[in-house]
Amino acid sequence: MRYLVVSDCHYDRDILVKLRDYYRGKVDAMFYCGDSELASDDELWQDFAVVTGNCDYDPGYDKVVEYRHGDDRILMTHGHLYQVNFGLNHLEELAHEKGANLVFFGHTHQLGVQKLNGVIYLNPGSISYPRGAYASLQGTYAIVDTSDQAIDVTYHTRDFAPVAKLQAHFLKADCNK
Repeated sequence: MRYLVVSDCHYDRDILVKLRDYYRGKVDAMFYCGDSELASDDELWQDFAVVTGNCDYDPGYDKVVEYRHGDDRILMTHGHLYQVNFGLNHLEELAHEKGANLVFFGHTHQLGVQKLNGVIYLNPGSISYPRGAYASLQGTYAIVDTSDQAIDVTYHTRDFAPVAKLQAHFLKADCNK
């Protein structure tokens, strides 16, 4: 399976349209981790699984989305409700409760991926307002490829270019099943 994971566009709808149009038919699912500031009934969301962020005031969004396909048990939330600015402890509890092996979240505007207790936690960074060590990339998103043996993550810039130094490889045997 191949997934597009993006977050925190903050009214930059055009970049989401570009990503959707570029990846339509090239990925199995598209995930948006919140803070679009768009209406929950925007036609764009027909192509994305989407959650609410702390800057999304439309009550039509879900707080958490679960997605399952084969061995992939994905949990997505924005992160603000789980205090991700202070660590992943609360998100870990939710992942354990829901039986997730992949967790997608945003909120911090800082990209990162790590495995904790057999679960992979991925923040795609902000597509429009990045922070942290990779802010100079001017916005990122992630492509996640899963197979029976592995989970591979590659970060990309707004112009669809992969960032060679921002890749991760995890063996599925080391992840919760």
